[in-house]
Amino acid sequence: MAGVQGRTALVTGAGSADGIGFATARLLREAGARVAITSTTKRIFDRLEELPGGAKDKAAFTCDLTDRRAAAELVKKVEKTLGPVSILVNNAGMAQTGVKQRRQWAHEIDDASWDRQLDISLNTCFTLTRAVLPGMTRRRYGRIVNMSSVTGPVVAIPRSTAYGTAKAAMLGFTRSVALEYAGKGITANAVGPGWIATSSSSKKEIIAGDNTPVGRSGRSDEVGHVCVFLASEEASYLTGQLIVVDGGNTIQEFKGPRDVAF
Repeated sequence: MAGVQGRTALVTGAGSADGIGFATARLLREAGARVAITSTTKRIFDRLEELPGGAKDKAAFTCDLTDRRAAAELVKKVEKTLGPVSILVNNAGMAQTGVKQRRQWAHEIDDASWDRQLDISLNTCFTLTRAVLPGMTRRRYGRIVNMSSVTGPVVAIPRSTAYGTAKAAMLGFTRSVALEYAGKGITANAVGPGWIATSSSSKKEIIAGDNTPVGRSGRSDEVGHVCVFLASEEASYLTGQLIVVDGGNTIQEFKGPRDVAF
């Protein structure tokens, strides 16, 4: 299996040590890809040290991806350092370190909050995808993996309207790119995580994870393994899809304790 061996991958939103972005980057590196990681803060350089491999196999950059010019320049820097980007994992979104995120009912959402959520989740995905597509098209090879969510495309959560809208729109964007570039050796897919345990998980989110059919929250690496498959050469006939990774949560109608449901 060729997998991702020797390919250059760019993974965004990889600053958190226990987050999905860094887990995906680590698994890609272990599978033989050259990996560039990015986040908005200097903690990304701590993650770089934790990635296996030497300087020719990995790189880290700080970048505010909501700055479209900076995002486009990031792709050029990655390609100068590690080679042409064949794999793009658009993981950045949901929240940004140092920026407070409020939960609001739909009628309470102010313009700035709405624009901000679409900017960090949807627009960053668009900007980076647009930047890598010309090169992928010339080389007739590319794997684009967009970190959507079950929230928006599949289910909804009260007071998460802007977030759910951005993630649903990301799926629409994924399908459009998949259709337009399917004949050029490029695939585009989305991943929809459910309740994934990280250091930022609230007590309510952990309880929700405990009530999935599997009986626990997911791990970041469990999502990361799906991303690595979608990024591989072997996933060549899978495009325009949303792969849900939620422990079966969205297939169950009764979402209370298992001893009551059964």
